[in-house]
Amino acid sequence: MITRSHCQERDTADALAPLRTQFALPEGVIYLDGNSLGARPKAALARAQQVIADEWGNDLIRSWNKAGWFDLPSRLGDRLAPLIGALNNEVVVTDSTSINLFKALAAALHRQAHSEKNAGRRVIVTERANFPTDVYIAQGIASWLERGYEVRLIDSPEQLDTAVDESTAVVMLTHVNYRTGYMHDMRRISALAHARGALMLWDLAHSAGAVPVDLNADGADYAVGCTYKYLNGGPGAPAFIWVPERHQVEFRQPLSGWWSHATPFAMQPLFEPTGGIRRALCGTQPIASLAMVECGLEVFAQTSMQTLRAKSLALTDLFIALVEARCGHHPLELVTPREHARRGSQVSYAHPQGYSVMQALIARGVIGDYREPHVMRFGFTPLYTSFVDVWDAVDALVDILDHEKYDADALRDAVT
Repeated sequence: MITRSHCQERDTADALAPLRTQFALPEGVIYLDGNSLGARPKAALARAQQVIADEWGNDLIRSWNKAGWFDLPSRLGDRLAPLIGALNNEVVVTDSTSINLFKALAAALHRQAHSEKNAGRRVIVTERANFPTDVYIAQGIASWLERGYEVRLIDSPEQLDTAVDESTAVVMLTHVNYRTGYMHDMRRISALAHARGALMLWDLAHSAGAVPVDLNADGADYAVGCTYKYLNGGPGAPAFIWVPERHQVEFRQPLSGWWSHATPFAMQPLFEPTGGIRRALCGTQPIASLAMVECGLEVFAQTSMQTLRAKSLALTDLFIALVEARCGHHPLELVTPREHARRGSQVSYAHPQGYSVMQALIARGVIGDYREPHVMRFGFTPLYTSFVDVWDAVDALVDILDHEKYDADALRDAVT
């Protein structure tokens, strides 16, 4: 039988436990929503003050050179690269995930359209259950191109084998599903896409900093992701885009702004792309938010993704075991895979009153979130989530469910 004392013992033995002190976690709060917005690294406040008071306030425009603002997207990309199996000069931190997805998808379609062998391919394959913005971006590109492009939606990973065919230009998937936490087999699916002549684009929004990723070894062609979830970059922090060295010479994206020009301050009227990954940039960068991304990445430099993954699985295993042992008589449906190889770093349960139950948990300081239909999401961030957090969160859930301490008619907030 698992007890709270058992969880305390696991925290005492946890090699990652000291990293928790590097985050500003409110007293009395159990934060299980790092899969939506990561907690603030304590260093971020001082870094923001430095950027605003010193670099902007004192040095003004000189900081583009003096403080290294101009190179910040590349420098951050190189710091992030080891977490996703990338090399130096293969990643830049810039823009939003949606914008970067637009760039990467457009680049992949352009590459296929200008290939003698694959020029006739017009289909983008993705999941109906993909994060909505990914589907919307694909639909938007397909409609704007007006050359017979189509977005083909599948309802399960098993359908990929028949959905990806000689008409497929790009397969675009999110590595870990935002709602269920299901994790795809990146290597197998990338190989399938290539065997059918398609290019492979991955969204790592729920993977980067949560599970080990090896883009180069697994044969991906393009990838994007955000920094404000498990990477703890701050609300709305810039995202990232990965283009491997082998594709960079031919990489073309339609948002060819001045930051991707070979000589941006020559102010030439004709666009000439720079070399390397910086051709994935567009316009002037948001320095204050970019600077805070580095604070989260500095914490990751103190451990490894393998160590984080081991604790993530231990936390999620514990959560599932406790919920099943103590809440088994309630209508809770586990929608996250039990299999470790298919599970990200979250656990999702469906409940007929999922929104109301989650609001009751949040009112008690146990913060997760809700996604339609009826799904309560609990994200586990090994950098700062403890085993006692898991016990106490389930303890609160038990009390709420056993005594129906939730408002079945709770009004929906704008953000759920």
